[in-house]
Order: sequence, then C-alpha cells, then structure tokens
Amino acid sequence: MPPKSKAAAAAAEPVSVEDLFTSLHRHIQASEFKQAAKVADQVLKAAPGDEDAVRCKVVAHIKADEIDKALAAMRAAERLPIDFSSNKAYCYYRQNKLQEALDLLRGQEETAPVLQLESQILYRLGRMNDCMNSYEKLQKFKIDSMDLKINIIAALVAAGRASEVQTAMKAQKVDLTTRALRDTRSFELAYNSACSLIEDKKYSEAKEQLDLAKRIGKEELMVEDYGEDDIEYELAPVSAQLAYVQQLQGQSQDAMQTYVNMINKKAADLSPVADPSSLAVATTNLISLKGTKDAADSLKKLDRLFEKSTAPNHLQLVDLKLSQRQKEALYSARVLLLLHTNKTDQAHELVSGLLGMFRDSVFPVLLQAAVHVKEKKVQKAEEVLSQYAEKHPENSKGALLSLAQIAANANHFQLAADSLSKILDIQHMPATVATLVALKERLGDSNAAASVLDSAIQWWKNSMTEDNKLDLFMRVAAEFKLSHGRDEEACLLYEELVKSHGSIEALAGLVVTSARTNVEKAEQYEKKLKPLPGLKGVNVESLEKTSGARHVEGPQDMKVDVPEEVKKQKAKKRKRKPRYPKGFDPANPGPPPDPERWLPRRERSSYRPKRKDKRAQVRGAQGAVTRETAAASVSSKGSQNTSSSKTPAANTDQPKASNKSRKKKSRS
Repeated sequence: MPPKSKAAAAAAEPVSVEDLFTSLHRHIQASEFKQAAKVADQVLKAAPGDEDAVRCKVVAHIKADEIDKALAAMRAAERLPIDFSSNKAYCYYRQNKLQEALDLLRGQEETAPVLQLESQILYRLGRMNDCMNSYEKLQKFKIDSMDLKINIIAALVAAGRASEVQTAMKAQKVDLTTRALRDTRSFELAYNSACSLIEDKKYSEAKEQLDLAKRIGKEELMVEDYGEDDIEYELAPVSAQLAYVQQLQGQSQDAMQTYVNMINKKAADLSPVADPSSLAVATTNLISLKGTKDAADSLKKLDRLFEKSTAPNHLQLVDLKLSQRQKEALYSARVLLLLHTNKTDQAHELVSGLLGMFRDSVFPVLLQAAVHVKEKKVQKAEEVLSQYAEKHPENSKGALLSLAQIAANANHFQLAADSLSKILDIQHMPATVATLVALKERLGDSNAAASVLDSAIQWWKNSMTEDNKLDLFMRVAAEFKLSHGRDEEACLLYEELVKSHGSIEALAGLVVTSARTNVEKAEQYEKKLKPLPGLKGVNVESLEKTSGARHVEGPQDMKVDVPEEVKKQKAKKRKRKPRYPKGFDPANPGPPPDPERWLPRRERSSYRPKRKDKRAQVRGAQGAVTRETAAASVSSKGSQNTSSSKTPAANTDQPKASNKSRKKKSRS
C-alpha cells in the first residue's frame, strides 16, 4: 500500500472549530456568503446544534439571496431554542407572503429592525397609516439612515400625504431642493422627492428632480461598469415616471412614444428595457392614454401581465412588486377593457374573484357596480353600493359618489341627493353644492335647495382658508332666491356683498332687488352707481311720459338728422390704392377677364354640349343584321335603279306612326 501524500494527510486531519469560525468570519467580512454557508455546515458537522453556526448559516443564505435554503435551515433547527421569527418574517416578505410575515412579527419586541421590517410589510400591503405609525415609533431610536428617510417619503406619498413630506424632511434635517439634492447625490432620495411633487401637482419641479435622479443613477451605474442596456433597465422606473409627468402636462405623444418603446421591446423578445413592475406601470398608463380606442389591442397588452389560468378567481399578476394602488389600477383597467369589448361574462367572473382578494377595499365594489350598469341592472348596482357604504362608513366616499352618479343618470334624484349629503367633507365645495341644488330643484323642493346654499355660506363664513368662496356663494344664492321670489333674502345677501366686497355687480343686483321691496333703499343705492357715458342728454321724465314705440304697418322712411361734423367725417373717407395681383401691369392690362368665369361651364353662353352618336348599334349575335339596316340597304339599291323617277324613296330611318295616329288619319 502506497504511503499517503502530505496534502491528503492534512485534509484527513480534523480542523478545529475555532479555525472554522475564523474562516467563517473571514468569508463574512469579504461578503462571500455562499462560502460562509458552506463553512457553517462544516462547523455543524464538527459541533452539531451550535447556535452561532446555525444563525450564521441562516443569515449567509439570506445575504446570498438563497431564501429557500434559509427557510430550510430554519426548519432543520426547529428543535433548537432559537427564535427565528424575525428572520422567517423577512424571508416571507422576500417571497411576497406579506400577511404571513406580518403575523410572525406580532408579539415581537419593537426593536429597530423589527419596526423597519414591519413598516415595509405594511407599505406593501397598502396599509399606509399603520406604516406611518411604525415609522413614527422608529423616531425614538434616532436612526440617522438615508434609507429610512427615503422610505418615510415613499410612505407619505403612498398614503396620500405628500403635502407633509417637506415638513417631515425638515424635522430630519434633509433639504429637498434640487440644488441640495445635487450635493446629496442620492438617486432614491431625488426620485422619491419627485414623486411627492407629482402628488402636489408641481410637475415642472418634479421633472427637474426626475432628470436629476436619472443623471445621478446613470453616473453611479457607469462607475460600476454597467452596459447601456443594463443602465436603461435599472433606470426604467424613472423613465416611466418622466413619461407620466409628460402625460399630466399634456405632452401625450411624447409620453405615448416612451410607453410604446418600453412595451414593444419586451413583446419582441429583445433585451428588456424595463423591469416587470415598470413595464406594468407603462402598460396601464398607455391604456389610460388611449382610452376606448383599440380596446381589444389594449386588452392583449394587459393580459401579458397576468398569469394564464382557467380559473378566473385565481387570476394573479406575474410576480410584480407593485403597491396596492398600482395593483388596483391594473385590475380595474382589465375589467373596464372587458366591458368595452362586450365580454361581460368574463368581467363578472373577474370581479367575483377580486371581491375575495380585496375584501376591505372599495375598488372591487365599484367595478361590480360598473358591471351591473353595463348589464342594465341599475337597481342592483345601487344596492351593492348602498350596502358597502353602510358597512364601511369610514371608507364610503367613493361608493357614495358612484351611487349618486348612477342614481342621477337613472332619474333617481332623491337617492342621488341623499348619497351626496352623506359625504360631509365635500358639502361646501362648489361642485357638490351646485349638484345638490340642481337635484333639489328637479325634485321641486326649492326650500331644500335654498337651505343647501345657506349651509355653504355659513361654512365659508367660518372658514379661514386663503381661497375663500364666500362671495361666489353669496352671489349665486342671491340670484337663486331672486328667481324663486325670495326678494327680501336676496336683498340682504346683496347688501352684505356690497358692504364686504364693494362689487359693482352686487350693487346693481341690490338696486334691482330693492326696487321690488323698498324703493327708497333702491334710490339710495342707485346714486352710488356710476352714470353711463351715453345717457347724459336723455330726459328720463319725458321718456316715461311717452306712450312708447308704436307698431306701424308697411315700410316707413325714417329721416334722421345727421350733424354736419358727422357728414364731414363721412366725406373725408380715405382712398386706398387698389391692390393688383403679382406681376399685373395696370398700364397694359391685356384682354378683360371672362365675366362668366365664376359660372359652371354648363351655364355659360359659350357652352356647346357634345353631340350624341346617333349611329345604330347592332345588337344580337355576331354577323346579324337588323331590320332597319336591311331596309336601308334595299332602299338605297332601289334609288340607284330608278334614278329617273321623280318620287324619292321613303326614308326608312323615320319611326313608324303609332296606332293612335293611324286612327286619327282614318277618321279624317
């Protein structure tokens, strides 16, 4: 037997646990996580059940994006007294099993890592208020992390609280101006700040910061030796957002071109220019931009984002990391496209599945009502929306607005008015007040319509907002009451308007209204009106004594005395030089133009119609001779033979006399 080599002998010698941990530590420091997991396995072979080795193995698999192996390692260590709840929750979060991840975090101590993970899960679930609560709890740990600040901005924007972003960042000592963001050189911060500006409808500033984010991101990726295609792929969210800003600014063609380029490259199996989530956003925005045009083609594009399944209740998006609002937009677009392509049955099935997937959300209920309206089941749509509004009063605004619109279109004016009256936070808005007044008038209840206007006036009197609408409502209410015979109330409103705003229109309205109730007051306010410039020489008293204009039959010559000055002004009319066509010489004008040149050719005196071809047309088989041509040939021969005869041959081309003419000749 040959002797063993030195390498084989060294390999056969057992390695101490201390040396293995040293090697494990070295791999972790070098970010060689796959090698670290292998060394952790060696440690566990040498020392089974070592808690530190198990923890290192789990974390190494997570860091190496080997989530399934990490979960397997945690299942293998279930007998050990190690709490892997937070690690397992993070793995479920990475696998998009959000509710399971959130359940694992319940009851855990609220440490900074747990709160950060909880806030991310709540953000993905669309529970933005709870997400912001978690971030507020994180403030006590005083974590000075740029990632945390970026996430707070994203959560505020998604929660519909973009107006609070500037205040929140000032508290974190973060300047979100474009100049400061250039110094920060943070791609994510510039991008999220731009998203908050979009929500605040500051599109020009948002475009500047998106361009800045794209420039910063491109520079960072070029330093890391990314290729052009890879850079375009990584910056696809910024490109999609820039196109969305162009869409909002009315630059529809530019936005559409960006969306089409992103979608068509993916459809042609070229190198993808966008990640799946950005592609989904581009597809949805393109469909909204096109509207009902090419609905069938839009439906094909949208179906690429869904997993093909025969069961509509299990229709899922293709592994997309989208927010709750983005998912709702995608599903809504698909249902509406199905309705526009008259695929009502498929739309009904999809909505049934959405009701199970989004139990507490209002959007599947709105889609269900839309399907019922498409099926002309208006009463059923009204019932669905009414039931949801009663069960979820805190989230019933969208349902009540839809209910009011459907009921108004169906001439159910009372239901529409009741639905709008339940939305308290918009009762004072001009559009709501105008709609309620119109509905009350349709119902013939002018008193209720007047009370709606009075309530709005009272609200704006107590309001301290900059854009106060009090004068608008008072003027409209005065006109409404004046038209409905409430002269005294209208007079009070006009008088208050004159005192508070000094409007000339209100003063004129006050004079007209007071003339019906209090003539002395009307005369008093009439003196404040500025005199019209053309009425100084008019004697009003003599004009009132006249009997007015009389009707005279037939045309009458009206003699008007024109002042001499006016006559002179008319006589001094300026003579303008005639304008000739280009190249025309007035000294040698040439022949005059045809005066009939504007008439149609058929109506001109020089028109001569074309002569019709009166030659006989031969009909019948080839070589056949008609009776008329045969007779003509015979007569021509006879005329040649009897040239000395005085009587010419009969003209056979003339038509024969009818039977009636024969009878007339015989009678004569």
